[in-house]
Amino acid sequence: MLIVPEREIGGLMTPEAAFDAIEAVFAAMDAGQAHNFPVVREAIGHEDALYGFKGGFDAAGLTLGLKAGGYWPNNGKRNLINHQSTVFLFDADTGRVAAAVGGNLLTALRTAAASAVSIKYLAPKGAKVLGMIGAGHQSAFQMRAAARVHAFEKVIGWNPHPEMLTRLADTAAELGLPFEAVELPELGAQADVIISITSAFSPLLMNAHVTGETHIAAMGTDTKGKQELDPALVARAKLYTDEVAQSVSIGEFQHAIAQGLVREDQITRLGAVVNGTDPGRDGAELTIFDGTGVGLQDLAVAAKVTQIAKEKGVALEVEV
Repeated sequence: MLIVPEREIGGLMTPEAAFDAIEAVFAAMDAGQAHNFPVVREAIGHEDALYGFKGGFDAAGLTLGLKAGGYWPNNGKRNLINHQSTVFLFDADTGRVAAAVGGNLLTALRTAAASAVSIKYLAPKGAKVLGMIGAGHQSAFQMRAAARVHAFEKVIGWNPHPEMLTRLADTAAELGLPFEAVELPELGAQADVIISITSAFSPLLMNAHVTGETHIAAMGTDTKGKQELDPALVARAKLYTDEVAQSVSIGEFQHAIAQGLVREDQITRLGAVVNGTDPGRDGAELTIFDGTGVGLQDLAVAAKVTQIAKEKGVALEVEV
């Protein structure tokens, strides 16, 4: 078995490689070549933590495995990030464990890559303003990934704790973009593309906030009850996701479905746009991508970084 330690990931995996891996996974899922397994995600009753498993099998790449981990909201006092995970890969021919890979940075990179794929295919033509809702650890990854696929001219942002907005301001400055802190009604009115990356359980962005042509990537923590968007906002949008089953059960669209505002057959896999079997925006004023974070995304980036680590001689080999 190979081990790729968390400390090595940053020097091995690039955002560009993550984007390519996630775009390919979306396409494979839509083509029926890759399948996610049912997700287990539960509150464990300790430290307010959410813990679970996401797995799947990509027949095209013979990638089999799972990610174990979750969200520990009190980790800041331990100088740890809130998201903690490890990816396990298995040999599809024999079932033997093939690799254990640090999943923290990979999770941030693949989550950002997923929203970036949605922006590449669904952003309004000529979009200039990027709106950020949330200023936690993953927000910087999201902004950088979005800027790689689209030439934004300005970033605006909101966070429930305004003192954290320095992360967004610093990241925008790194990208050479002006940044402005705004309230949510102004963010919804100004932004052409909005990324929400929070752990909210009640709607933040309301239907009345969003005007004009807009694409929203809802990328926050997914579990039963999570909610960042007003169901009425969801109801008037053209809807996309990575995995429909997850979106309607633990993702952003669960509330609109439960209220009867949206039918499951109105939600399309983003891979259909990647493969050209769905037209994408096609004149729609509002599109929403619900990024629920499927296991296949984790396996794709873990397999890629394992390959790189093996080639560079930094993967550790152990017997199990």
